[in-house]
Amino acid sequence: MSERRESPAGRVRGRLRLGVNIDHVATVRNARGTPFPDPVRAALLAEEAGADGITAHLREDRRHISDEDIARLSETLTLPLNLEMAATTEMQEIALRHRPHAVCLVPEKREERTTEGGLDVLAEEARLSAFIAPLAEAGCRVSLFVNPEADQIEAAKRVGAAVVELHTGGYCDAHHEGRLADRDRELARIRNAARHADAIGLEVHAGHGLTYDTVGPIAALPEIVELNIGHFLVGEAIFVGLAEAIREMRRRMDAARGV
Repeated sequence: MSERRESPAGRVRGRLRLGVNIDHVATVRNARGTPFPDPVRAALLAEEAGADGITAHLREDRRHISDEDIARLSETLTLPLNLEMAATTEMQEIALRHRPHAVCLVPEKREERTTEGGLDVLAEEARLSAFIAPLAEAGCRVSLFVNPEADQIEAAKRVGAAVVELHTGGYCDAHHEGRLADRDRELARIRNAARHADAIGLEVHAGHGLTYDTVGPIAALPEIVELNIGHFLVGEAIFVGLAEAIREMRRRMDAARGV
């Protein structure tokens, strides 16, 4: 039996949760303007394969997930839905209408291909505090996607977030580009950030760019309780199927965690 121990915030260490991001199933669908592949079907398949939650990012330009997708996911899922979104009035209204289990606030630019970096919580403390309050009151667990930096994590705590999701993109990019010294430095930053967030009472998640090759060292960090992974799993599904891609990721996470 794997060891289970208490964190400084009183949470029990144990099995790491896997949130599967289905955005890029919708990207493929939208490339042809057809009803398929259906991201809701992908979400249900992810649940059967061992996912612990489903993540979907409703972007301002609706480049992948649509409003209808969010409505159908809200009606269909038995797993928790994590709605990624920008901190805008439009998105807040959508979240308050559907009341997903979790809301993860991310920075968003129209010209970016994917989310680039974490929120600058320090620069927007007053606005984010006011933005988060009604979501929390509606029962949504609010997470902030941040770079692994102590000052941003402390600001997330001050504005009322329950969770921080640490941006793992720098670590993953350095690994895949063969910059091993940079990779190790980025991993150390994530490790220190996870410890700090946990110590001040925040739940710690992580994600962005994780693959089979990079997930192990992140999954091994005991303060992290959830990983959110999407693009790699959807890409791997082309070769082995979505269910097997998720099961293999689950196996690697569990092996790194020792459970």
